[in-house]
Amino acid sequence: MTTARAERTTYELFRISVLLKGANALLEIVGGALALLIPPSAITALASYLTQGELTEDPNDFIATHLLAWANSFAVRGHLFAGLYLLSHGIVKSVLVVGLLRNRLWAYPASLVVFGLFVLYQMYLYTLNHASLLIALTLFDFVVMWLIWREYAIVRSHRAAAEKSGSESI
Repeated sequence: MTTARAERTTYELFRISVLLKGANALLEIVGGALALLIPPSAITALASYLTQGELTEDPNDFIATHLLAWANSFAVRGHLFAGLYLLSHGIVKSVLVVGLLRNRLWAYPASLVVFGLFVLYQMYLYTLNHASLLIALTLFDFVVMWLIWREYAIVRSHRAAAEKSGSESI
């Protein structure tokens, strides 16, 4: 594969992964806003409504009891944190995604640092609850970070070559 073709492939994969990060950021912003706007009592009422029939049949139903417990716990202590966490996380990612898609040099190292911190936090969360989704998300983040690193190296080398050729023509 030629260097130009390899760079093009890297760029396409980079762009797709960053767009996926952007879509995730938008979902986090919407989710955070909804978590802040929907009163906790509405979440508890919805969970009660959804589990009422099942708990009438089987008061020990695993899914229904856990959904109801989660809703009650979320309403009591997680509502504000979840909303603010998702909203801030989504906004930070959105700013980085826009910077990356606009080819801003500051966005590459900033994204590597921020996504690296997100990975550390996800690994910490995994130690608490062993959710396999966190492993998948972390692996995706590593791929995105690798693509950002590669694209950053390519962009820097192109800019250095352009600056060198520009200074030689003067």
